[in-house]
Amino acid sequence: MEDEFIFQVLEIVTEIPKGKVASYKQIAILANRNKNARLVGKILSHASFYGQYPCHRVVNSMGRLVPHWHEQKDLLLQEGILFKENGYVDMKKCQWQTKKE
Repeated sequence: MEDEFIFQVLEIVTEIPKGKVASYKQIAILANRNKNARLVGKILSHASFYGQYPCHRVVNSMGRLVPHWHEQKDLLLQEGILFKENGYVDMKKCQWQTKKE
């Protein structure tokens, strides 16, 4: 992975406001790498090597949480994120709206 892209992704993640979420695809688009949503996920899975980032605010485009990361839901609930009955984040109400998309 390119260091420049890694730090670009991490910088975008720091911009997600408390109480909002972004999707992997959204971050890829913001980084001008539209087809690299999976790579964004891989970068975020290793984010702790680079410092502390609010990676809990990133979910898939349907609002599904990271499998086996049970703390993610608690962190999002603490920030007031709303969930649907199926356990997914309510993306219509909680997705970060940016000007670039």
